[in-house]
Amino acid sequence: MDDCLFCKIAAGQIPADKVFEDDRALVFRDISPQAPTHLLAVPKKHYAAVHDIPPEEAGTLFGRLMTAVCAALRATGLDKGGYRLVVNSGETAGQTVPHLHIHVLGGRELSWPPG
Repeated sequence: MDDCLFCKIAAGQIPADKVFEDDRALVFRDISPQAPTHLLAVPKKHYAAVHDIPPEEAGTLFGRLMTAVCAALRATGLDKGGYRLVVNSGETAGQTVPHLHIHVLGGRELSWPPG
């Protein structure tokens, strides 16, 4: 999408503090962190939400995203402590950028249930 913030970041049109990148996924630091470490893992191909992924692509897409998340966990040291992965879909769930993304939060005690 031409006006999607995360598509522009993935394309290199907007700078980001990248933690991991390959040909299909990108993990970068959130500019408004909700924890000491707050990363966003995004597919480079645009999908607005989980339910927009075609069934035949879902396994591969989430496999690639999880590979990227695992690399970012190791790169930031979150693999040695606790962390939380969150996917919000839609405004009422708190999704503010309509591009599928996984929040990776860590570096402090995380309460449950969240807010």
